[in-house]
Amino acid sequence: MSSSQGPASGSADTPTAPRLDLRSSRGRTFAHLLANTAVAAVINMTVWFGITFWIFLETESVLATGMIAGIFVLATASTGIWFGSVVDHHHKIRVMQVSSLLSLVFYAAALALYLLVPEGTFSDVASPLLWVFVVVVMAGVMVGNLRTIAMPTLVTLLIPPETRDRANGLVGTTTGISFLVTSVISGVLVAAGGMLYVLLLGAVMMVAGLVHLQTITLPEREVVSPGEDGTSGAAATGVVDEATGRVDLRGTLRLVGSVPGLPALIAFSCFNNFLGGAFMALMDAYGLYLVPVEVWGFLWGGLSTAVIIGGLLVARVGLGRNPLRLLLLVNLLAWTITMLFPLRSSIVILSIAMFVYMLAMPFAEAGEQTILQRVVPYERQGRVFGFAQSIEQAASPLTAFLIGPITQLAVIPWMTDGRGAQLIGGWFGTGPDRGIALVFVVSGALGVVATLAALASPYYRRLSRAYQESAPAPGEAEAVDGAATIPPQGSVTGQTAPRPGAAVD
Repeated sequence: MSSSQGPASGSADTPTAPRLDLRSSRGRTFAHLLANTAVAAVINMTVWFGITFWIFLETESVLATGMIAGIFVLATASTGIWFGSVVDHHHKIRVMQVSSLLSLVFYAAALALYLLVPEGTFSDVASPLLWVFVVVVMAGVMVGNLRTIAMPTLVTLLIPPETRDRANGLVGTTTGISFLVTSVISGVLVAAGGMLYVLLLGAVMMVAGLVHLQTITLPEREVVSPGEDGTSGAAATGVVDEATGRVDLRGTLRLVGSVPGLPALIAFSCFNNFLGGAFMALMDAYGLYLVPVEVWGFLWGGLSTAVIIGGLLVARVGLGRNPLRLLLLVNLLAWTITMLFPLRSSIVILSIAMFVYMLAMPFAEAGEQTILQRVVPYERQGRVFGFAQSIEQAASPLTAFLIGPITQLAVIPWMTDGRGAQLIGGWFGTGPDRGIALVFVVSGALGVVATLAALASPYYRRLSRAYQESAPAPGEAEAVDGAATIPPQGSVTGQTAPRPGAAVD
């Protein structure tokens, strides 16, 4: 993993940092899947950003934007474990195809609803049809999480252990590209035609993505079903039956608990997301108080280059010997920025702060993925990634659902003409945007305290030790990588090479 590992040949020469090879057969497959995932992410995020911008402009309600964020994270938290089980029990290419197909169906249904409802229906935040529309649209976005869970398992499948951190950096780069393109497209499309153009683009591009997936072959030998004790059992054929169709939560909990410090890492991420729910629910409303929607969209497009740069840096230099320590230090930086940038109502300060914030994020994301890829067996990674997603997101719905009404009904009045405006308004500022800013400051301060506590905890040391002890020795990368697709316990010993250009069924 780190540059301290020697060459596979075991020579005594000075070791060099391993480089990610995208020219090999598996490397090219990974690159194609990454490109396809990037396009799907652009479309899903365009729809998400678009409906958030659009509903705020239609209703002028911070509560409504908070509800959209809450709907997404609630759906993510409630489906993560099941989605993870789906990823483990099916061939990954089929999971990605189903994800795109479901998004297409939901976007087409939302487009029909958008065209059929009477004009002015969506301007009322209390309209039931508005929230039916929102739920259908967000369902199309949410099923994209199948890809989110599948992609890190594909890194394990296709990339040798010593360069997986760099591959995870490229995954982070696609996220940045998604933000870059999404912010510009969604702002322009919403300004030009509301949700009509957004949904049309979503449907067309999902069809294109499905066609491309038909040309990709994955070197998966079979789907492995879990045993009751959480270990791999008999091989399945890819058809979900009673043994493979269940979520197997008990085995997943046992596996997570068996890795020293891993439950604490997931709990820490859960608390982070509890605070991050405020960020998700209020950032767009805060920005739209400062600049028009077109400017806000283009601004986030520019800022998203920071995620691209950060991801490329990870792909270039890796994460070092202790990705966990780097993950926590990045969180400390992020929460410090969150606490400081709202002290002044300035789009310039916000832009600088968000650039640094987003530059650091790929290091944190790649760090968590690399840790799980190293300490969790491949055949269970989908369930563990899904479990982590569910637990980490579990607190966000509470924050997102509550923070919008609290900010709208309590904090904003308090900072506009209430007691807060009298106490700190002289230097902090007054008005709706300063009420939102105060929420950010408090969230950032709590995040700094939590991260410092995590760095000082024994759980940090235990997980760091577990990661180091599970790292493959020099020269073992090929064997470990091969084990990722070889069914344990001798269930199947041979492999039939799929024909070029055909999807694995």
